[in-house]
Amino acid sequence: MTGPRRDTRGIVDARELLARVRFRRRAPAPALRPYLEHYWLIDWDLTEPYASHVVPHPSVNVVFQQYGDEPARAEVAGIGLELFTRKLAGRGRVCGIQFRPGGFRPFAPRRPVSDWTGRRLPIGDVLLPDADESALRATVSAVVGPEEDDARVAALDTFLLDLDPQPDPQAERAMELVSRIRNDRSVRRVAGLAATEGLSARSLQRLFATYVGVGPKWVILRYRIHEALERAEQAGGPSGSPEDGLVGGPAGGPVGGPAGGVDWAALADELGYSDQAHLVRDFTATVGVPPSAYARSER
Repeated sequence: MTGPRRDTRGIVDARELLARVRFRRRAPAPALRPYLEHYWLIDWDLTEPYASHVVPHPSVNVVFQQYGDEPARAEVAGIGLELFTRKLAGRGRVCGIQFRPGGFRPFAPRRPVSDWTGRRLPIGDVLLPDADESALRATVSAVVGPEEDDARVAALDTFLLDLDPQPDPQAERAMELVSRIRNDRSVRRVAGLAATEGLSARSLQRLFATYVGVGPKWVILRYRIHEALERAEQAGGPSGSPEDGLVGGPAGGPVGGPAGGVDWAALADELGYSDQAHLVRDFTATVGVPPSAYARSER
């Protein structure tokens, strides 16, 4: 891992979000990098409410949050199966930990990761079952209390290192497989992935349920929707903030279409869909609007 990801994949209307909040990604301590994507830090001070929307990654997150005058709290957010919406108002901050898909299990080895999928639970229920209320409040305050990013990152490092994750070869294999799905567009079918890995489809499903939290087919489709969303964002113009190291748009550039838009039929073929209609259907079900309408709204 050379540093946090620089893309805005999964963020719906990334330009709008980044215009309203301070969003940063930070790398964890070296000992934690095999398990984590990055830390993500958000602060806001809004004069009017704003609703943010995210198409979740196949990742577990631990989220420390402070909303206005409400008590600070922390929770384990299992993989979200639907579009995640959060209303932001007034002042607040969030300090999050995004685990690599497959990287959370070493921190909570007693339960399959699928037990947390679609759920948001207090950290005491999942990661700190023996901690009393006072200790939990101290942990949360140490993360969200400091104004300096370095202090928040150091507190997150301390929190995770104290959990003492142990190497797990199966977790490593799950992380490698998800990374392959993310980066290799030729991976389009579960049966094909299982065959190339010397596994039965059933064994692959069990590995993903235990260590990732969702099935391999779900992961394949979610990463393809992320890329389609990013292409639609790019069709509307550049997104991201150079200051925060966030840059929209895939490395290979957009699939060209009429008037600088996206050729959705070509993109559907590139992403492994049988036809454009299947891409449109999946995109609409996930994001809430068809991809062409979303691209027009971005322009």
